Amino acid sequence: MGKRVFLFFAIVLVNLSLSANQKPDSLQVLFIGNSYTYYHEMYNMVREIAAHVGQDQKIAISPTVFAPGGCTLKRHLQNGELVKAIERGNWDYVILQEQSTAPAGPTRVVAENTYLDAARLDSIVKRYNPDAKVIFYMTWGHKYGTLHRIKNYPIIDTYEGMQHRLATSYLEMAYENDAWCAPVGLAWMRVRKERPYTTLYWPDGSHPSKAGSYLAANVIYTTIVQCPYQSSYFAGLDAELAEYLQQVAQQTVLDNLQLLNIAR
Repeated sequence: MGKRVFLFFAIVLVNLSLSANQKPDSLQVLFIGNSYTYYHEMYNMVREIAAHVGQDQKIAISPTVFAPGGCTLKRHLQNGELVKAIERGNWDYVILQEQSTAPAGPTRVVAENTYLDAARLDSIVKRYNPDAKVIFYMTWGHKYGTLHRIKNYPIIDTYEGMQHRLATSYLEMAYENDAWCAPVGLAWMRVRKERPYTTLYWPDGSHPSKAGSYLAANVIYTTIVQCPYQSSYFAGLDAELAEYLQQVAQQTVLDNLQLLNIAR
């Protein structure tokens, strides 16, 4: 736990320092999440993907991240440093990611907790950043179904059931808050179906492997730019695999703009 706390503060301090020195024409992106955001520095993968596309598409992305392990949206609301960072304004995009199982719970519980916390964070963002766009980062189901079973709620005891439940909750949060949804979980589902031999998970069956984080980063980047691209940044992955993950990410977003609340 101490290591996670140290990592969290190190990430925050480093990225706040970077943001302070970025060019004014760079997109300021605030990531609010937990280990699904900080594993393999996924937020920096987004920056590198942007930096390695064709010259005619090149944009600069400056990420800042608040991502303590296991953190919920409710705990983020209680973090005074995060609230101050939002209130300082100047954010172009704010990425919101809930704890991995919270949005997969029973509908009543998710509505009373996760949805309300999402709405509170969204309202703070919009109050101080009227031109910012909030993006809900849809996560993926655990490899073999939820690692934290809920009594009398077997829907999420399989990967498929957990993934569908997460997708519904994240899409509803986007709809209710006039926000966008980055469908990482839907892209994840497609890769599992098409290439079951590709390891998207860390050995614990929950966190992402480097390939999983790279897929997430490409989905988030596509959600921001909303156009096809080819990036030469592969995060150390095999080139063929990286290009495949780029294509899956782009197609999952660009073929579903209305579903994701991006196109009206």
